[in-house]
Amino acid sequence: MASTSEKGHAKNVANFQDLIEFVTGYGATYNPSKNSLKLPQLIALKASADANLVDVIAKNTNYNNKVNERIIAFSGLKSFSTRLVNALQTTDATAETIGNAKTFNRKMQGKKASSTQTQTDTNTPAPSTISTSQQSYDQLIQHLAGLNSVLEAESSYTPNETDLQVATIQAKIADLTAKNTAVATAYTNISNSRIARNETLYSTDSGLVQTALEVKKYIKSVFGASSPQYAQVKSIEFSKPRL
Repeated sequence: MASTSEKGHAKNVANFQDLIEFVTGYGATYNPSKNSLKLPQLIALKASADANLVDVIAKNTNYNNKVNERIIAFSGLKSFSTRLVNALQTTDATAETIGNAKTFNRKMQGKKASSTQTQTDTNTPAPSTISTSQQSYDQLIQHLAGLNSVLEAESSYTPNETDLQVATIQAKIADLTAKNTAVATAYTNISNSRIARNETLYSTDSGLVQTALEVKKYIKSVFGASSPQYAQVKSIEFSKPRL
């Protein structure tokens, strides 16, 4: 579900279209000297804002998809780590080697990534800051890599089970790393998309909200504060959310 602030951005853009419709209806009487207030510029600004909103939605959906893909990839990782240690204990490995493997497994079992264990609705707004869960996933990968290094160095570790073999573990580490990186990349993309949207909508010099307020002031100056034309636009609301 979209947040209140996300709905607010869309409402500002929708209201800007209402303002454009009234401006269009004024015909040649609406003739501001400031270029940014002229009708073609208003239409172009609305188009840019629409594009920004669409891009944020697309980037947000992609981010949540990547988060969900990571959750699936990391599911069962802790039990898998325990299976690897159990498999090692059936070899000729020394107590020291087994102890090293258990150390990595204990680290694996103790590291939480609880804030992202539940799959996310693709419409849920991405967080405004990168979460600590990103670092948690990084560390889970490191612990698995450490455990794999112990197994790889043990010559008697040659399980027949494909999923427990070193080559399979290496491929799993590569896949987990790729999916974790994909989340970080997707987060950067949604963050940059929001910045671009906010610049279009809320720039103090040329943003959509500032422009809308200036258009309303111009209409007031041309037609008068008590005119029916100004009455048409004065109640059209534009707001700047906390960013």
